[in-house]
Amino acid sequence: MKRGAVGVVALVVVAGGVAWAVYAKLDSNITPDEAAAAELARYEKERPTSLVRGAQNILVIGSDSRAGSGNRRYGKDSGTERSDTTILLHLSAKRRSATAVSIPRDLMVDVPGCRRRDGRRSEPMFAMFNYAFQVGGSACTVRTVERLTNIRMDHHVVIDFHGFKEMVDALDGVQICLTKPINDKAAKLRLPAGKVTLNGEQALGYVRVRKTLGNGSDTDRMDRQQRFLAALVHKVQSNDVLLNPVRLYPVLDAATSSLTTDPALASLRGLYELARGVRDIPTERVQFLTVPRESYVHNANRDQLVEREAERLFQRMRADTPVEVADSPEMHRGSQRTDSHGRSSRGDGKSASGRPEASADPTPPAPTFRGSTAAENPCK
Repeated sequence: MKRGAVGVVALVVVAGGVAWAVYAKLDSNITPDEAAAAELARYEKERPTSLVRGAQNILVIGSDSRAGSGNRRYGKDSGTERSDTTILLHLSAKRRSATAVSIPRDLMVDVPGCRRRDGRRSEPMFAMFNYAFQVGGSACTVRTVERLTNIRMDHHVVIDFHGFKEMVDALDGVQICLTKPINDKAAKLRLPAGKVTLNGEQALGYVRVRKTLGNGSDTDRMDRQQRFLAALVHKVQSNDVLLNPVRLYPVLDAATSSLTTDPALASLRGLYELARGVRDIPTERVQFLTVPRESYVHNANRDQLVEREAERLFQRMRADTPVEVADSPEMHRGSQRTDSHGRSSRGDGKSASGRPEASADPTPPAPTFRGSTAAENPCK
């Protein structure tokens, strides 16, 4: 009897030790972005204040860094990083919705003076958005987005090529549906039409390729990135991933190994608290859209904000009030209707004749922006 008791105690101790070792490994995987934290603290007085307690705004930055053995195959490491993808993720205070807003890398913005990686400081400049990350890393990108939107960034996350691939592979791939086959020699991407499960390498090519797909614009590429993220949400929320420790561990290992975050988020506990708050958000309330923009007046290959519509979006995110998205430009009454660049064609609550429309509900509906939700399944 005593031997059995001793055996149980030993098993508990061993199991506890293994669990602690796993936790410690995952926790140590995450790289805290101490330099960015120090730089942001330097400019604390100029940063926006949070308006709604509990709401969270997280800037997700995809870096095209070639540093490290896993990234060198994508080109020579020049010592310069650019933000290949940037998404402002807004989580509502009660965690009833999540809104992911893509910021085009070619958007013309005011980039503040920032601390360069060599310690020198850059001059303020009106430039393409991805210049901010190139010149001053994540801190400069955060400050640029905060100036653009007047929204306080509570956290930021940076993920590189290799980390993105590893996470997709740890999930055993992510399924998407293609209306046409893809054959892009530069990206070494060849996929058939229909249902396709992308491995990490294919997924990276799919979200990065631009010139040979659609009209070759960054608009099309951001649409593909948003569709892929929706499919990723479906996969991560599936029971065979979240409820199976054997499958969940490699996903967590890959995800944490690939992340550089602000110090407050740079722990397994911090990420867990964040994930716990969003895991029950229904897929129809996980929304994806691109900031309203149009061709820059001085260069058709660049973008500029559609000021009125962009400010309407930013204001609602600041106040944590609902945002609606729809794929069709024919939106519901009282809301804005946008074209592919987010330009508004009617948002004044009037009929086509220009007369005010009668409404039984005095509360105006939430404005609708061109976008999609994670509930939309192109495979159906």
